[in-house]
Amino acid sequence: MVSIVVPCYFEEDALVQTIPTLANFLAARVEEGLASPQSEIIFIDDGSADGTWDRICAAHAKSHVIKGIRLAANAGHQNALLAGYEQARGQFIISIDADLQDDVEVMRDMLVDARNGVDIVYGVREARNTDTFFKRFTAEGFYKLMALFGVDLVFNHADYRGMSRRALNALLQYREKSLFLRGLVPKLGFRTSKVFYNRKERSAGETKYPLRKMLAFAIHGITSTSFVPLRIVTLLGLGLFLFSMVVLGWIIWIKFFTERAIPGWASTLIPQTVFSGMQLLCLGIIGEYMAVIFNEVKDRPRFHVAEITDDTDGSANTV
Repeated sequence: MVSIVVPCYFEEDALVQTIPTLANFLAARVEEGLASPQSEIIFIDDGSADGTWDRICAAHAKSHVIKGIRLAANAGHQNALLAGYEQARGQFIISIDADLQDDVEVMRDMLVDARNGVDIVYGVREARNTDTFFKRFTAEGFYKLMALFGVDLVFNHADYRGMSRRALNALLQYREKSLFLRGLVPKLGFRTSKVFYNRKERSAGETKYPLRKMLAFAIHGITSTSFVPLRIVTLLGLGLFLFSMVVLGWIIWIKFFTERAIPGWASTLIPQTVFSGMQLLCLGIIGEYMAVIFNEVKDRPRFHVAEITDDTDGSANTV
């Protein structure tokens, strides 16, 4: 049994093409024997204010292969994806975005790898020809920055992946609220493989990751999976202390053994130009980690499910 999990946020227009495309793909895999007739496609409406949920319900009424989950409020892409993972019943679970930029046909290769005993199959972009220079530069810079900070990521892989049931069960044991799934999945340690594809243009709608969200996502990814910035702060503090000792010795030399000392210049210049700025930087980095800790210790639910489609009559039930 295969489960395809599709997070959606303001994807009313995109679903016109996405729903039949995924349904046709799954039907073809059932005929081929790579998926069972009980397989499912789960769409998660992440608090959209357009007609996204209506389209999901309409598709479910026509085919019970289509299932839907509506979150009570926007919980973010990672939490919406997790909500779909928790509801998925398949022995192999594939996650894909609703915009159809990821090549749907590559999922067949994932299913073949799964049949050969692979637990996690990463969908990896072969090139970024469809991106603007700025998008390509910032995206590749993101992966390189994460690697620099010791975060184990698959280069040019987002959240297009397939996982076996045992791999997904292991992932669901991670209970942190600051979710960064593409950093958690490589930690599972099961047998993995990669399938490569070329990303397409969006079928409809607009990107949900402008520069502001990309920067926030990068900071979130680093602070939720890496302690390297804190170690950098420690080393920076040590380095500044040693530097200050050298400067202190130089000041003493100028003061007592030369005639070049200007009263007050050293005691004013050095703290203002070096230490104040570095202290603010270090406090900012520590503050980011304190924010993550603050979020974790509150132990609030990641999301609330408002409605879920009912297989018995094709309707949607309020949870």
